[in-house]
Amino acid sequence: MRFGPAAAALSLLFAVNASVGYASVSPPDPRAEALVAEGRAQLTAGDTQAAIDSFEAALALDPAYTDVYLSLAEAARADGLQGKAIRYYREARGREPENLAAIAGEGEALVEMGALSAARENLAVLQSMCGDGCAETIELAAAIAQGPPVMTAVVVSPADEVTQN
Repeated sequence: MRFGPAAAALSLLFAVNASVGYASVSPPDPRAEALVAEGRAQLTAGDTQAAIDSFEAALALDPAYTDVYLSLAEAARADGLQGKAIRYYREARGREPENLAAIAGEGEALVEMGALSAARENLAVLQSMCGDGCAETIELAAAIAQGPPVMTAVVVSPADEVTQN
């Protein structure tokens, strides 16, 4: 009798753990997949705003589709918005903590911002997850070795463009 409550609690714990083990990720909405494919084609063609519109429409259809966040991050990087891209990569990592593309993409965006130490942390995570030979690790290591892009200034004579009222 005195072990009854403990046994009931233990059986409830096992039942909950068993039901969580059977949970699965639902397949993405086919319409969202089509919009992501359309957006990737637009991004390849250089039309980033149309691609972002397609990705956002896909996100509205299926907010649980992690590839949409990765695609939005790629489009943000193409527009030079690395901070926004990092936010999308982190959202994807929050949904799938072991998503190698999200970790590598975030690291590359960090390199583009000049945050090499944070990018090296992402590289260490990738190396611990898949080793030195996986494509994501190699790409991020190459981006870190290359370093952030160098910004150059162009001298413009102010007298050429200044007009008087």
